[in-house]
Amino acid sequence: MDPDDLPVQDSDQLPQDTLADELGESDYDRRRLRAQQRARRMGRAVRSDRDMPSDPTEAAEQQEQLHETARAIVLRQLTASAKSRQQLEDKLADKDIPESVARAVLDRFEQVELVDDQAFAQSYVRQRAETRKLARPALRMELQRKGVDRDLVEQALAQRTDDDERADAVELARRKLPSGPALQAQLADREAKQKLIRRMVSALARKGYAPGLAFEVVRGVLDDHGTGDDGLLEEPESL
Repeated sequence: MDPDDLPVQDSDQLPQDTLADELGESDYDRRRLRAQQRARRMGRAVRSDRDMPSDPTEAAEQQEQLHETARAIVLRQLTASAKSRQQLEDKLADKDIPESVARAVLDRFEQVELVDDQAFAQSYVRQRAETRKLARPALRMELQRKGVDRDLVEQALAQRTDDDERADAVELARRKLPSGPALQAQLADREAKQKLIRRMVSALARKGYAPGLAFEVVRGVLDDHGTGDDGLLEEPESL
């Protein structure tokens, strides 16, 4: 069968990744395509690159308007909170900004250092370690999800030392301790104490702390309350 005889399928009916592959589009275009399809499902108008005016003057004016719109979006995002370049790209794609416009606008923001992934990663690590007591594995995962380059992520994580992490783990474990009579009651009952230990270790694990460190920290915190060695503070084979 001649390829020209094959039925033409509407682009909205094609799987998103299949359509992007067929068109040879970039990851940005994939994100923009998904945003366009969501907009169509919601009945909103969608901008097509084919809609560019044929008149050079009108085309230039439309391009300038797109740049202005993109700049406004980026400024609003940065005013709300610091963002990685990838996060800003995602937002521009969601707002149906063409990739060429997004790239030009973000390049300019980088030139004037309003978008700086290195500074963003450094600040992010300091802030999240301080406010959330996150360990390096958790911080690494969050930064990677935000599209920060791996080398920049590792440079930012180098700010944190093992001693820093241990101190934060101790503080976090102490926060998880019940207070007053409730704590004494749990420490006096073997089963209740075991549940408390596991709850504290799990809380540290969710913050990215390794099981070995988590048990060591919990053991130290409970020892400070005179719990004694009853065999419950030995690290089990698994959580």
